[in-house]
Order: sequence, then C-alpha cells, then structure tokens
Amino acid sequence: MRISKGWAGKKVLSSPFVVQLLIIMYLVEFVKGALLVSILPVYMRQVLDLSAYAVGWALALQYIGDNAFRSPLGWVIDRIGYRYVMLFGVLFTTASVLIVAFMHGMEWIVIACLLLGIGTSPLWPCVINGATTVAGNEASGTIMSVVYMAWLTGVGCGPIVINFFIVHTYAPAFRILIGMMIVVIVIAFLLPGRKRSMELENREAPVAATSEFAREKLSLPERVRRYFAKVSSSLHASKLLYPAMFTQNFALGLLTPVLTQYARTVLHLTPQQYSMYLVAGGAVTVLGLIPVGKWVDRFGTKWFLHFGFITAAASLSILGYTRSLPLVLLIVAFVGLGYACIIPAWNALIAQAIPKSERGAVWGFFLTIEGLGMVFGSIMSGKLWDMLGPHSPFLVSGAVLLLLFVLHLFITRHKADVVR
Repeated sequence: MRISKGWAGKKVLSSPFVVQLLIIMYLVEFVKGALLVSILPVYMRQVLDLSAYAVGWALALQYIGDNAFRSPLGWVIDRIGYRYVMLFGVLFTTASVLIVAFMHGMEWIVIACLLLGIGTSPLWPCVINGATTVAGNEASGTIMSVVYMAWLTGVGCGPIVINFFIVHTYAPAFRILIGMMIVVIVIAFLLPGRKRSMELENREAPVAATSEFAREKLSLPERVRRYFAKVSSSLHASKLLYPAMFTQNFALGLLTPVLTQYARTVLHLTPQQYSMYLVAGGAVTVLGLIPVGKWVDRFGTKWFLHFGFITAAASLSILGYTRSLPLVLLIVAFVGLGYACIIPAWNALIAQAIPKSERGAVWGFFLTIEGLGMVFGSIMSGKLWDMLGPHSPFLVSGAVLLLLFVLHLFITRHKADVVR
C-alpha cells in the first residue's frame, strides 16, 4: 500500500496537465499579489490621488467578483472542460493588467478590479479540481500541499519581486506582469478541452441529467435547486462540512485585515522586521506542506487536523497578548506549523467527500462557501479591534479554530459510522 501511494504521488507531480495548472496558479497569483499589494493601493493614492474610501471599494470589487463566479464556473468546467474556462479567466485578468497600465481615472480602476476578480475566479476551481482528479484519494494530501505551495510562493513573491522594478515609473513592472500573462495565455491553450477533460476524469458528459430537467420544463432556479440537491445527496461526508468550511476561512479572515496594523501600531515593527516575521511563519508553513501532505496520504487526515487546529488556536490566542518580539517570532512559527498541518489535511478531507461525477461544480460551490467565510471574517475583524481592542481578533480567531476542532470531531465520527 505504501508503495502504491508513493507511486501515485510521483505520477501526479510528473503529470503535464498538473504541471500546467501549477504554473498557471503561480504566475496568476504572482500578478494578482503584485497588483493588489504593491501597485494598486499606492498607485491609486499617489498617482491617481484617490481617497482611501475609493481605494477600499475598488479592491473590494475584486474579491466580490472572484467569489461570485466560482460556483457557476465550477459547473461549467464539468460541461466544457478546462481549456476554455481557464482562457476566459486569464484573458479577463490580462485585460485588467492592461487597463491599469494604460488607462487613468477612477472608473477604469474600478473596471480593472472587477475584471481581475472575475478573471481569477476560475483559477481555484480549475486547479483544485484538475489536480485532485489526477491524484485521486491516494495522493490528495500531496497534491494539495503542492497546490498551496504554488499559491503561497506566487502571492508572496509577487509583491516582493515587483517592488524592485518600481523605481521612478511603473512601466517596467507593468511590462513584467503583461509578459507573465502572455505566458499564462499560451499555457491555458494547452489545457485539455471537453473530450480530453472527460477522459482525465474517467466519466461521460452529464447529458442525462440535463435532458431530464429539460423534459420536465423546469425553471432555471428549480433546475439549479434540484441539481445541488442531487449533488448534496451524493457527498461522502457529514453535512457539518458546510459550516466547517465557512468557519475555517472565517478564522483566517479575522486576521487578514489587522495583521499589518497590529505589527506596526502594537508591536512597533519596522517594515523590514514585519517582513521577517511574515517570512518566518510562511517558511514554516511552506516547508511543512510537502512532508505533511505525504504523511496525510499515508496515515489519513484525522490526527493532523486535530493537532493543527489545537496548535493554531492556542498560538493565535496567545499572540494577541504577547509584546515580547522574540516570543512573538516563536509563536508565529507555531502558527505556521499549525497551518502546515491544516492545509493539506483539510483539503484532502474535502477532496475525499466530493462525488466524481460533478467535481468542478462541487469544488466551485465549496470554494464559494470558504470565500464567504473570508468576507465575513474580514468585516468583523475591524469591529472587534475598535470595540474590544487589538487582541480581540486573535482571541476570537483562536476560539473559532477550537469550534472547528469540535466540528471536526463530529465529522470524523460520521465518517467512521459511514465506513462501518
């Protein structure tokens, strides 16, 4: 058994299809990270002289566009394959970069942010669905580790690298981003079309269900309702998985808006020190992903999630009250260790629950639920900070992870009952 799982992992990582998806993931996240972190906020304030309120709304449109289209595009993947869905996304993303580079004015930036959100919305459904389809349950932990490594390195490298090319003008930075998107478009053309996608997923086109709905002449809302009811009935997991997915990203969303503010105003870190602390936590996570992913494939998800939830919950709760910088660095490393266990195990757990016949649609639906958790967490984070103090988002995030630990206990119990 161990040999077959190791072979499955090597097969996945040597698959040209998976490699194409990972390259697209890295390059698109590089471009997105560079735009959202290093270029757009400063560019809109200093060059276009926009207000902070306008900047906030423009960036919010990006996230709304991304989250709104994930579910329908996951459904479309199951019908027309990967190539045209990904091309739709990367062309919109390229248009966004071109608008920011060559157009001026608030209305153009708003359009660019919306296009960026819509353009990146197929990315996660395509990559996760395609990678886990090739991996199967035997190597789901390994492949999810690799996917998240591509994401983390892309998001991290984008803002850092592009800053070296922003000196007196943004032109060199825009040329690099446009060049990267041209490479992404070429790779997207090489992705499998409808027929090849069906062969990769070892299934036939879902014509029967569509014709059944058509014969009954159902309205579109009713067809959608019945479709998801059918998919839900075929899921191999507890219904508690839905609130658990929301909760997992809600805990993360509580931290995202306040991390920089906490580092600068409470810990009084310089930008260089803050970068060092982020690298410390991120490095522990990235370095732990591959070995943990392999162990998840060998030993299962249960104990890695137990350890990850408890470790991250305790570390985040303590972090909110800690002012000693050496101790903060140690705690951040433990947060990274917790998430190194959570990320591959959690996504492997979700992948095992998804029915083979509608992988794209269900991944898109699940990613939308997770995205909503991030949205509500981000909104609540600022309120907690203003009402209860800087420590409160960290404390609540830790408490939410403890709640997730309890939910996971019931989910694993349900899984054991199903096996029996």
